Amino acid sequence: MTMGWFTRRVPGLPYADREEAGRRLAERFIALGQREALQARGVVLGIPRGGVPVAAAVARALGLALDVLVAHKLGAPGQPELAIGAVAADGTVLLEPWARELVGDDEVYLRRAADEEIARARRRERALRRGRPPVDLRGRTVILVDDGIATGATMHVAVLAARAAGAAKVIVASPVGAAESVARLRSVADDVVVLATPEPFFAVGEFYVRFDQVDDDEVAALLFAGARPPEQGPPSGQGQPRGDERDRTGGEERR
Repeated sequence: MTMGWFTRRVPGLPYADREEAGRRLAERFIALGQREALQARGVVLGIPRGGVPVAAAVARALGLALDVLVAHKLGAPGQPELAIGAVAADGTVLLEPWARELVGDDEVYLRRAADEEIARARRRERALRRGRPPVDLRGRTVILVDDGIATGATMHVAVLAARAAGAAKVIVASPVGAAESVARLRSVADDVVVLATPEPFFAVGEFYVRFDQVDDDEVAALLFAGARPPEQGPPSGQGQPRGDERDRTGGEERR
C-alpha cells in the first residue's frame, strides 16, 4: 500500500478497512435523513469483489437487503489494464468517449472483448449467488456500492444496468473516489454519495490501511448473510454457501 495519505493529510483518511468504510458510508445516509425512505424500497448492490464488504456494512447498518451487480472493465487492445469501457452481466456495454482513439474501427475486437467479459461476468454472478435468484429491482431504490471509484467505468455501466432492470432510483455510493470520475457519475445517477474525493488519486488501495484481496468465497458468504434484511433472517430453505463453483480470475481491479 502506498502511504501518500500521510503527506496529503486528507481528513477522515485512510479507512482502517472496508468494514469501517462501509459503516461510515452508512452514517452519511443516516445523517442525510434517508434511512426510513430507504427501508421502504431500498436495496444495496455491491460491485465485486472489493465493493461487497463495503456494501454489506452499509446494508447491515441501514437494515436493507444485499445483492450483487457484476461489472467488468473492458481492456484496450494489447493493454488489458487500461479500461476503455465496461460491461455488466446483463449485457450492458459502455465505451468511453475516447475509446475509438485506441480501437479505431476494429469492431471485431470490441465485439469479441465485450462478449468475453459479459460471459465472464455472468459466470461470476452465478457463482457468487450460489443458486439464489437476483433481487427484483423493479420500482426500488438501488444503492450501488464500490470500495472506491477510480475511472468510474464499472460504476457507470452498473448504473445503466440497474436502470435496465427497472430500478426507480439509482444512488452511487463509495467511501472514496477521484473527483473527475465522481463528477461524471453525477450526470448519470440520481444521487451520488462519496465521502472523500482526494487529489491526486492514484489507486483505491492507497486510502485504506488494510486492503486485502477479497476472494469469491468471502463475497458469497456476505451475500448469503445479507440476502434479506436482518430482521427477516436468512433466506428460507437455503443452506450455507458452497465453495465448489468459483471464478478464479484475477484480483482487485482498478475501477
